[in-house]
Amino acid sequence: MIALVPSRPMSLPSDPDLLLLLGMRLKNFVEADVLAAMWGFAPADTEARLAALAERGLATHRDGRVSGWALTAEGRTEGERRLGDELDHTGTRGEIDAAYRRFLGLNREFLSVCTRWQVKDPEANVLNEHDDAAYDAAVVDELAGIDRRVQPICADLASYLARFAAIGPRFTAALAKVQAGENEWFAKPLIDSYHTVWFDLHETLLASLGIDRSSEGAH
Repeated sequence: MIALVPSRPMSLPSDPDLLLLLGMRLKNFVEADVLAAMWGFAPADTEARLAALAERGLATHRDGRVSGWALTAEGRTEGERRLGDELDHTGTRGEIDAAYRRFLGLNREFLSVCTRWQVKDPEANVLNEHDDAAYDAAVVDELAGIDRRVQPICADLASYLARFAAIGPRFTAALAKVQAGENEWFAKPLIDSYHTVWFDLHETLLASLGIDRSSEGAH
């Protein structure tokens, strides 16, 4: 009889506090209800966890005309440490690193497509006023091509850690809006545009692997 080696469970869940630290890192300054919706948490539980993180000096809340939660410097460091520990404890570091390398191969191409969406002639500094339907359609087709290549990466990441599960569907939703003519969903900040989702995935991979964005090319 051949002994079967148990396989590692797939799509492993993350600690809720880790997810809150990650959410604050991605959003910089965010309301508790947004964090709760991001991870599917109960609002009351989210508020309690954020208060506990604040008591430990890992998060801070600002009141006033604009209110919300943000990481402290200690919280950013702690969040990155926990993300790295999660990869080691779950045995997923190698898989996440491999997915990151595949993502990085698309990153420069994606940024180039974003530039062409915003600027038609960089040398002459001619902005894209979105008055040329054929030009815009060609750029959107390029974005769709990138999406076809990034989706398998997202699926693999989601099969390792559950915290990546929403990334692929978020890309799909943003692309559908762009293809429907809602131009702001290509690269507008502060909404869940394609560029926003791309940034979130990139930043999550960097934080998880402990890679500084400024030295990314050296890895």
